[in-house]
Amino acid sequence: MSNITGMHHIAIQAKDYKATIQFYEALGLTQFHSWSLPEFNIEYAALLQIPGTGSFIEIFDKNANVATQGRRAAVGELPVSGALLHFCFTVKNATVAYNEAIAAGAVSCIPPSVLFLGEPPLTVHNSLVYGLDGEVIEFIEAF
Repeated sequence: MSNITGMHHIAIQAKDYKATIQFYEALGLTQFHSWSLPEFNIEYAALLQIPGTGSFIEIFDKNANVATQGRRAAVGELPVSGALLHFCFTVKNATVAYNEAIAAGAVSCIPPSVLFLGEPPLTVHNSLVYGLDGEVIEFIEAF
């Protein structure tokens, strides 16, 4: 029996945060929640929901320090990592998923944690690993 229950979101680091939000809203997505998280240099972040589903596009501002594949570009250097930051699976238990991934050969990125995002706070239980090919995989408990 698999612990994975679905695909939760795809994360994008926007060059122009407002324009990216408007683009996805024009495609029919609706804003579900927005927040900032100073300890990760996130000034602007939002979840845009695909209507009628539990699937989202997560948008981060260009300076957000979030887990991503590859390395960040130095000042004046062309981008080293792309706009796609990570993919995320909805799971029953983020700790179990993390431990199973590590046992299967993944490398720890961010151990299981609880975050409180925005006002009112949205409680998020998650964990992240680097997959076998360096991809960043997030496991998140449904909220």
